[in-house]
Amino acid sequence: MPKVGMEPLRRRALIDATISAIGERGSLDVTMSEIAGRAGVSSALAHHYFGAKDELLQATMRRLLADLGRDSIGALCRASTPRERISAVIAVNFSAGQFREETIHAWLAFYVEAQKSTALRRLLRVYARRLNSNLLSGLLALMPRGEALRMAEAIAAMIDGLYIRRALKDGLPNPASAAALVEDFVETKLRQVTTAR
Repeated sequence: MPKVGMEPLRRRALIDATISAIGERGSLDVTMSEIAGRAGVSSALAHHYFGAKDELLQATMRRLLADLGRDSIGALCRASTPRERISAVIAVNFSAGQFREETIHAWLAFYVEAQKSTALRRLLRVYARRLNSNLLSGLLALMPRGEALRMAEAIAAMIDGLYIRRALKDGLPNPASAAALVEDFVETKLRQVTTAR
């Protein structure tokens, strides 16, 4: 008889094990058996909770999005000015929890797999829309709409690019350096907008 209340704990353990396995392997080329072993459960139980591996991968991607969303909401609630909102979004994306090596590898693997998987592509679109919306919540108060849209796109591209470079071991080694690089770009662009007015 299954233990009452264990399902959420085991599901979380399986998702954590998926992130760990993907992070170590650097790709989604991991088996349900390997993931289950890392989580300390049987392969049959992993299949019971998630069905096919694709469903576990989607649940893992949703968890990464939920964690990022929760952190973003908290940071944006603490921001009191439009400029602080922009910095909050940048800081969250490069926080110690989000810029961990295994998380970075998981994001990169999902980007690659999204080329083949409609479900993962849909989840990545959710991420992109949320990032854009969060950035615009600060940018629209500081510049005309057209410029704000372009700047949000540029900031998002820098964030994603720094993740990719870090995953390839060719990027900035720590979150503070990555965030500082994006902040320098934002400051330069904001000065240009102010000067042009």
